[in-house]
Order: sequence, then C-alpha cells, then structure tokens
Amino acid sequence: MARALLRAIPFASSLRSSSALHSQTVRLGAASSSPLGSSLFGNKVGFFGAGNEKHLAGVCGRVWASQRGYRKVRRRAAKSKERELQLNVSICIEEDLPDDPEILSIAELLRLNVPMAMKLAFDGLKDATYQTRDTAIDDVGGFQSVELSVLLCNDEFIRKLNKEWRDEDHATDVLSMSQHVPGLKLPILMLGDIVISVETAARQAEERGHTLLDEIRILMVHGLLHLLGFDHELSEEAEAEMEKEEELLLKSLGWKGKGLIQSAYDIMADTDPRAENPDDRKREGSLRFYKPKFGYIFCDMDGTLLNSESRISLTNAKALKEALSRGVKVVIATGKARPAVINILQTVDLAGKDGVLSQFTPGVFVQGLLVYGRQGQEIYRRNLEPDVCREAFIYSREHGIPLIAFCEDRCLTLFEHPLVNSLHTIYKEPKAEIMPSIEDLLAAADIQKMIFLDTAEGVATNLRPYWSEATGARANVVQAVPDMLEIVPPGTSKGSGVKMLLDHLGVAPKEVMAIGDGENDTEMLELASLGIALSNGSEKTKAVANIIGVSNDEDGVADAIYRYAF
Repeated sequence: MARALLRAIPFASSLRSSSALHSQTVRLGAASSSPLGSSLFGNKVGFFGAGNEKHLAGVCGRVWASQRGYRKVRRRAAKSKERELQLNVSICIEEDLPDDPEILSIAELLRLNVPMAMKLAFDGLKDATYQTRDTAIDDVGGFQSVELSVLLCNDEFIRKLNKEWRDEDHATDVLSMSQHVPGLKLPILMLGDIVISVETAARQAEERGHTLLDEIRILMVHGLLHLLGFDHELSEEAEAEMEKEEELLLKSLGWKGKGLIQSAYDIMADTDPRAENPDDRKREGSLRFYKPKFGYIFCDMDGTLLNSESRISLTNAKALKEALSRGVKVVIATGKARPAVINILQTVDLAGKDGVLSQFTPGVFVQGLLVYGRQGQEIYRRNLEPDVCREAFIYSREHGIPLIAFCEDRCLTLFEHPLVNSLHTIYKEPKAEIMPSIEDLLAAADIQKMIFLDTAEGVATNLRPYWSEATGARANVVQAVPDMLEIVPPGTSKGSGVKMLLDHLGVAPKEVMAIGDGENDTEMLELASLGIALSNGSEKTKAVANIIGVSNDEDGVADAIYRYAF
C-alpha cells in the first residue's frame, strides 16, 4: 500500500509543454546530492499508508534548479488562457532507472494523464462534503497555479527513502510528499511530490492482471488524493471516503483497475511485502529497472554455472538472459572446450548470436590455452610439450587410469573406460576418439592439455603428488573438480587467458565481475573488480574472493547477478 511523507526529493525544473498547462519530463541527474541526506525538503510531513503512519513537521524554503544540481532542458513556452488555473507538472525519472522504452513511454503519457487527474480531483473538491479529509487545501481556485512532481524510481531508491524518513527498511509502491504550508498566502499551490517505484508497480500489475501503465496510474491517483488531504489510516470512515474517491476518479478518467485500497484488500492473503526482499537481491524479472554496475560478467562452467548434475538451472538461465537484455556481456572462462560449452548452452537457449556463446563470440577455454576474441577469432593457443604427453600416456596405459588429451575441438585417448564416456555424456565434452597407439595419438594433433580421470581420493593421494613432481618446470597441474587432474603448459592459466582477452577487447578490470569456484579461478577472481566465489568452491578460491556466494546447487550465478551486478 501507499505511504505519504515529507517532500524529500529536490526535483529538476527542466520543462516540456503540454496543451494549456506546463508539463515536463526530466531525469534526475547523477551530479545531484543524495536526496536522503538533503536538507532541502518541504514544510509539512504526513506519513500515510497501510499502517504505522507518522506525522512530522519541518521548515524549508523553495529549492531552485541551480541549487539542486540537476540538468536543465530548454523551456518551451506554454500556452495558457487568462485567469485559468495553471497546472505545472514535472514527470521525473530517477537517474538509476534505465532508459527502458516502456518506462519512457509511460513517462510521456503521464505528462497528459497527471494534469487530467489533477483537474478532475480539484473539481471534485468543489461543493463536496467530506467528513474526514484534511481541508488545509480547500479553495484551489484561489491560486494562480499548482505545482506537482511525479518521480519514477526503482525499489532500491524508494526503499532508502522509506528507511530514511519512516525508519522502515523495505520498498513500497508510492510515497506522497506534501509541500503545502497552510496559512501562507502564496499565489502558487506547492502541492508536493509523488514517488512511485516502477519495480513494485510492475510486480503488482502482474498480480492484479493489468498493465504497468494501469498500475502507475492507480498509484498516482492514490498519491494525489493523499496530497489533497485524504488519509485512509485515520478511521474506517476515512478509508471508505478515500476508496470511494479513488474509484470515482479512475472511472471518470476511463482508466482500468480498482483503486489501490481495494486492490490491497483483494490480495490481503499475500505475503507481507517486507518479507519479499529482505536484502539487496533484485527480484527475477526486475533487472530492466536497474543500471548494470559492470559491462562484463566472466563466468566459469563446472561447479559454477553448472550444478552438481552438470546442468544449467532455469533460474541461472533466466538471470543470464536478463543480464544480456540489459546490455551486459557474459563471457565464459572455463577448462572446457568451446564445443562442449556451446552444446550445454543450447539446452537452455543461450547459444547462438543473441546468447552467451557462439562460434563468433569471445571466450576463454581449455584453462586459458585457447582464447577467442572479437568475432570468435583465435587470438591465443598454447600446447603441451610432446615429451610430457608421451610420459603421461605411458603412465595411463601402465596403471589403467584413463587420460584424455584435449586438441582444440577434439578429445583423444588410448582405451575405453566408463569415466571416459562420462566426460562426453555428463560434461558434454567432444566424444573421445580411441587411438591405436601413443605415437598415433601424438601425431594426430597438437595437445593443449590432458586430464586424468579417477576418484577424488585417487587424485589427491596418488595422481597429484606424483605429477606435481614428475612434470617439474615442463608443465603445471591444476584442478577444477576433485576427481580430475589437469596437466597444462607452464606459465598459463585461466586468469592469464582472461587478462589477454580483456586487453584484446580494450576492457578494464573495473568493468568486470567474475564468478567461479575452483582453484583454477583464483587469478580470474583477483583480476576482476568484483570476484565472487561460490560456497561450494575450494578454500583457496574463497580466500581470494571479494564475496562468497551461495552454492552452484542454489543457483549461485543467478544470486550473484541479482544481488551484485545491478
């Protein structure tokens, strides 16, 4: 439900004209000081809404645009009839609310809708007898002009405002802020400001079965009536009067939907809105109301984007699609080969031109040994020394431990094994080709890396200690998952591949958020402006991360995007 309070936001004064009234659509500039800390507020304060209402009083003068620090737009001369009450309406879009086409369209419609609602509401005050309305604003005709501002914002903005002025740390749908001073004889009626959270409005519109425009109109009418002295919290009689006036205004204007009071009763059984978003995590589907904090998200696959079943959850897929729709570029940085990643992304419709990855998009693969830049062109490749490969396959054959050689888009091995099959069926890597001999295998293609497949215990107690010593300076051993040991060329890593790609793209680390879990992700997380290690990750990875997120089985990538990327 609505809340009403002191005028707390110094709105811009740039104007656009509409018909016989002054109407404007402006965006609050980033250069302005935070409204939550400003002392440039109105005079009388009323907190109205569904509950716990308060009243405050303060003293303040008019704030001009030059004091507020907002952008000015050239004023258009407005036509007005002599002696006609002039309505000066400002439609404002908070700076952190992105330039979403639907929001911009609604803002333009409000330039016409708000004055219509004001005129009808003022006419309704004439000769009307209300039992509960505060009559501080009575004879509107006694003023030369009326000023009103409407601000569209997101949940985060209105939550901070609600916390600062009402000590309630949750988002609400609408706040009304009166600036009228009873008894002060002025030719201008400073009606005040209405602040509407577009994000909450969108959620309520979906719940109530109408459009976002319909819901914003309902919230605007509710806020306007508060500024005109209606207060549904005073008593049941006051609530009935305000509810009746809401419905009358909406019906007279030909707008859809019930009044906000009746709509709230219709969904009374729903969860308390304060419990819906107890922290800073954005809601699914809400990212269009926020600006990205980062231009790029670098994301690991195994143990990060993929859950324990090596699948991308629908929640993670939706979050990635939302991020992409807001212009954020998602780049895969993985130990997998590119064909494997494309196959996995296809299952959730994230492969291809408009998805996360295709043959024509950048990416870091095979632990940074294959890096693709603009248009998917290869910009880096590093191979293992043949002697290291030969020794590893001799060990594999003698001990019966499967070993896979990664050769760009191919996988090669010496013998069949259930673990070899699982690399293809579960991890979606290219199906391993069985080679007749070690020499045939080495002659078939250049090898970028090799993976031993064993139990987690076998890797930890036998394979890793042995090969850490056997490779010496000729190669490095790394782990992405507990039951696999990877042998890669020395001096290379996923992190170095990411840095190379950023340099190629001309992207600074401050523009990057990175998400990973394995020890092979540590350099990538350290490089990024914000490095997030999932809780299922290695202790080494979590030690270097800026933030530890929820696990890959709890949609950790989606949680990181909704919580930190916007």
